[in-house]
Amino acid sequence: MESSKETGCQAPEGPILCINNCGFFGSAATMNMCSKCHKDMVLKQHQAKLAATSIENIVNGSTSITHKEAHVSVVTVEAIPVELKTNSSQPAPISGQSSEPKPKEGPTRCTTCRKRVGLTGFSCRCGNLFCSLHRYSDKHECPFDYRTAAQDAIAKANPLVKADKLDKI
Repeated sequence: MESSKETGCQAPEGPILCINNCGFFGSAATMNMCSKCHKDMVLKQHQAKLAATSIENIVNGSTSITHKEAHVSVVTVEAIPVELKTNSSQPAPISGQSSEPKPKEGPTRCTTCRKRVGLTGFSCRCGNLFCSLHRYSDKHECPFDYRTAAQDAIAKANPLVKADKLDKI
């Protein structure tokens, strides 16, 4: 057996606690941090690097950016208008009166037995809401024609393939 002096490797003297004092053990490969703290540090460095490059591109007016940075920029730009749309879609009431009075919505109920269903209601293809007892089409006399809908779906998924006729000699 070779000694540690010959190979240049040193055996760890004992477990090393994470330098962030999170209570887990670190290793020399992760700069004496536990895996979670090391992953968080690498993520923060990556985000800081992306922020610095995007700020630099904005300041310099540079249009030459990599594909990953372009993707991040597009996501950031798209997120801002979405927030503006949600804020602008709610009109502010003028002098205490709104232009469209909203009707008070009651609790959601089963169409057949009028039982309160709340969030656990089942919507049927006929457009009604049902409880767990009446959710099946045979239990609530559903007017929806499942057979015709299935035939239409099969016909749409499997178009008719017709070969050209052969010329007679």
